[in-house]
Amino acid sequence: MPKGISSPQVDIYIGKLKKWQEETEQLRSILLGCGLTEDLKWGKPCYSHEENNIAIIQGFKEYFALLFFKGVLLKDPKSVLVKTGENTHVGRQLRFSNVGEIVKMKAVVKAYVHEAVEIEKAGLKVAPKKTFELAVPEEFQLRLKKDATLKAAFNALTPGRQKGYIFYFSQAKQSQTRAARIEKCISQILEGKGLNEY
Repeated sequence: MPKGISSPQVDIYIGKLKKWQEETEQLRSILLGCGLTEDLKWGKPCYSHEENNIAIIQGFKEYFALLFFKGVLLKDPKSVLVKTGENTHVGRQLRFSNVGEIVKMKAVVKAYVHEAVEIEKAGLKVAPKKTFELAVPEEFQLRLKKDATLKAAFNALTPGRQKGYIFYFSQAKQSQTRAARIEKCISQILEGKGLNEY
């Protein structure tokens, strides 16, 4: 296996780390040893094979991780991959809390990286997630009928932002709570912002 290609940008990134420096170096060494090309993408060390993203190193407060972009396609015989959130469809993480765990799992990391490269070589794709239609709550439908400006602003939002609001409104069990949530969000909708954008 040819040695990977390192990036001077990642050297600078590692030099500035206040936490997870040793862990990043250790994981980097394994990934480069697997022949991957290193780059700094999304502000993190990212590793690719023939311009296809394979994995990215992520440091969090509580843990350190290697995220496989198509982790859902990995066989995971050791049952160590973690789904990053309930709505995550594709990516999966290998999580660590110290450099010793990375050293201990070196063979597993290498095996998973090699499998991820083979997945890319085979051109495997992840089937798109089935989207489900959310019913617009009656309270919001009535509010949109009454207010043309609000309706235009809501229709101008991206589908993801619209879905976020509808999901948030729909989660409330009582009509009164749904109406209160709608009122609370009107100014944000009029500003063209999503639910959690301030």
